[in-house]
Amino acid sequence: MPAAPLPSDEAERLALLHALSLLDTPSEPLFDRVTRLASQLLEVPIALFSLVDAERQWFKSRAGLDVAETPREHAFCAHAICQGPPMVVKDATEDERFRSNPLVTGAPNIRFYAGVPIRTSAGLAIGTLCAIDTRPRELSEQDQAVLSDLAAIITEEIRYRERLAVARAQLERTGAVLGASEARFRSVFDAAVVGIALVLPDGTWVSVNPALCQILGYGEQELLGIRFPEVTYPPDRAEDAELIRRLHAGEIERFTRQKRYVRKDGSLVWVQVDVSRKLGPDGEHEYNVAVVKDIDAQKRAEEELAELNAGLERRVEERTRELQEAIGRQRQAEQELRAREVQLRTVIENANDAYISLDRHGLVTAWNRQAEETFGWSAEEALGTTLECLIIPPELAGAHQAGMRRYLKTGVASVVDRRLELPAMRRDGSRLMIELRIRALDIDGEPLFSAFLHDITERKEAEARREYESRHDALTGLPNRRALMEALPVVQSRAGRSGRTMGLLFVDLDGFKAVNDEFGHDAGDALLRILADRLRAAVRKTDSVFRLAGDEFTVLLEDLGDTWGDAHRVGAKLIASIAQPAALWSTQVQVGASIGIALCPPGAGLSPDALIREADQRMYEAKRAGRGCIRPELPASGSA
Repeated sequence: MPAAPLPSDEAERLALLHALSLLDTPSEPLFDRVTRLASQLLEVPIALFSLVDAERQWFKSRAGLDVAETPREHAFCAHAICQGPPMVVKDATEDERFRSNPLVTGAPNIRFYAGVPIRTSAGLAIGTLCAIDTRPRELSEQDQAVLSDLAAIITEEIRYRERLAVARAQLERTGAVLGASEARFRSVFDAAVVGIALVLPDGTWVSVNPALCQILGYGEQELLGIRFPEVTYPPDRAEDAELIRRLHAGEIERFTRQKRYVRKDGSLVWVQVDVSRKLGPDGEHEYNVAVVKDIDAQKRAEEELAELNAGLERRVEERTRELQEAIGRQRQAEQELRAREVQLRTVIENANDAYISLDRHGLVTAWNRQAEETFGWSAEEALGTTLECLIIPPELAGAHQAGMRRYLKTGVASVVDRRLELPAMRRDGSRLMIELRIRALDIDGEPLFSAFLHDITERKEAEARREYESRHDALTGLPNRRALMEALPVVQSRAGRSGRTMGLLFVDLDGFKAVNDEFGHDAGDALLRILADRLRAAVRKTDSVFRLAGDEFTVLLEDLGDTWGDAHRVGAKLIASIAQPAALWSTQVQVGASIGIALCPPGAGLSPDALIREADQRMYEAKRAGRGCIRPELPASGSA
């Protein structure tokens, strides 16, 4: 196994690596986020931020690997730092440099490797961002761009720390607040790209540089007249006070935190503050050095990411803009679309809606975590499978397949770019209702269907309940007055087409008030439920019973033959049924009914209100005639 050559600048490289104080330090969220993203976006099991030391490579951040370091002689990264462009090894078993490498022949069984050097401001390669797989593979131009962009994030942070270390080292050499090297100190102090301040233990500024004045929006003299805590955002002061107390007590030598300052114009700015204490010759705490970095843009970006849950379409647009800002260059339209899709995988994976994408053959190419929870299929099971085998009910499978074929042939689809409510199936066979939004994209001439699905089962059930309750009487379960007013025009229209007469019976109970008065409203309600069941049982399936209010009911009769005779026979049947004694707890009660009839022959032109009024008037005639009867009386011929 040939060893990697040493870079020509090896001594200078190692000196700077150790000066950055990165080796053997705890993990940091920024670097861990980058390696996690590299693993997810490139779909590799291992991603590392590796620092190449004299005898070893040490991993500042690692995703998918347990060991913290390996010998330099085994390190792929030792080769990668000697190259300008990214180093790609498609199959390590076929590469003379690595086929006998213990990391190839044994754990972690490296087959594929891609590494981008991480270089300092002077171009010294201190390590790499690398992606590793246990199977041979190609690295596409798109994936190479992603790896380079992520490496650029680490490079930018390393160079910031390099500048910070230089500034801190220069400040250390000043010796004291007002030493003999004031001129040299001031030149470094004023030229620093980060805010720097010297602060007395009581919070009084001793000196501030132009960069800090610019961050806070104050002139130098204005800022010197304000104490350190006064420009701190009030909710952040308590944590500041505790850290300063520990610093003064000697419990810690320095601290770093993110906080908010209140600028002169009242606006807030997020900063990262690095505070270290400086001791005098007698060991007393003389002053603090505060290095302030403006991270407001970074914080704003984080807040924007947090808002992505409010709407996935907005999240997509914002994430794309952030990606464009990060890579710092304009790409052609097709490259932007591919990069956006890659970067959005993590957003889609954590979306509140199920996300599914299909290729031209209808096979699933993406299936996020919410899709797993909604439909019960794991991503591993769903990928490469058709929706007909996963979530589409059998009765809709044909329409789905036909729609796919029509779109591929004509570019026209009835479901694309619309919000649709459709039934779907879970793995266990249970049904649910979903709201579907689907878009068709063209990626390098290949169609891709991108769909968001939201479970609206509970909402649809609630709507159905509200719809049912708005048209039904809560006590008896019979359709109510609203349902009657909607049904009458439909029945009249149907009667007009068939040429048959329809009728309306207006039923009012006789003696119901006495039951309420003697036994109470609970008994009256129980009786109304009994009578409602009797009315339903006494009419044909083609007829309908409605409760208007109180003890008033209507019966809608369709397809009358002997018109008045049929209507009277139904009315008599209802009176007889209602008159039967009803058992209420320990007693029996008996009521009667008076019924008014209104008929509507084909072409009569009666409005629903007019028909109800006529039946109501006839009912009152029955009441005045002695109750327990029907009006108008049956004509002598028995028909109209």
